Amino acid sequence: MGLVQGITELFPVSSLGHGILLPGLLGWHNLVSSQSQAQSFFLVFLVGLHVGTAVGLIVFYRATWRRLFQGMLRQVRTSREEGASSLWRLSNSHMDRDYRLLYLLVLGSIPVAVVGLVLEKPLRELFAKPLAAAVFLVINGVILLVGERMRSHRGRHARYERLDTLTPRSALAVGSAQIFALLAGISRSGVTMVAGLTRGLDHEDAANFSFLLATPVILLAGLYKLPSLLGPLGDGVRTQTLVGALCAGVAAYIAVRFLTRWFTTKTLTPFGIYCLVAGLACVVRFA
Repeated sequence: MGLVQGITELFPVSSLGHGILLPGLLGWHNLVSSQSQAQSFFLVFLVGLHVGTAVGLIVFYRATWRRLFQGMLRQVRTSREEGASSLWRLSNSHMDRDYRLLYLLVLGSIPVAVVGLVLEKPLRELFAKPLAAAVFLVINGVILLVGERMRSHRGRHARYERLDTLTPRSALAVGSAQIFALLAGISRSGVTMVAGLTRGLDHEDAANFSFLLATPVILLAGLYKLPSLLGPLGDGVRTQTLVGALCAGVAAYIAVRFLTRWFTTKTLTPFGIYCLVAGLACVVRFA
């Protein structure tokens, strides 16, 4: 489960969907039924896996995050000279490049953080079932393939964006796409990459922005619920959670390293085809 979580969180194929489908396919019916419950030891286990995944991402992007926070410190020093309000004005001619990207990542994380706090529990109780996850996995495949189609129709002479010039509105749109990943079967990295592509980013920039955007959301969501692991729900699963989290962290590191290279020359199409085939097969299986 740790390996599956670490890989599928970064591959645009939905980790939450696979976290529901895999136990169902293996006959772990007590785990499948417990995922829709408000109090479940398996949910605590999954939270631990998400924290492990976030740690793997942080390790891979450690130099980038260090540079972003150094940019924030530089911008703070600049704002003292120009006035505190300059810290929040992206139109500021002296805006530090690294701080600007950090600002956009924070901005893009707000929508899913707000919606997740309100809707995560009811959506889990309603849709954390193998058949629903299989249907949404098919929809995820369609989203990936349609996104690639729209990208190709932009044409050779279309205007493309870079992370350096990404607007706050585009960052907010890409970040808001993460809301759809609250549905098991819809991939966080997949929908944010498609949103990035439609806003004019190339595959490499869309992937990097997606992975950086996912890191604080996954980590904070995991840490928010991690205290449950220390309570009664964690009894009997703490060692398993630690082992799974370590596996998830290693798998996430390897996955993101592979994908950042993959998207320098390749597209989302193979992942879209996989989601369609696997999703339809699981629809047949669980229907």
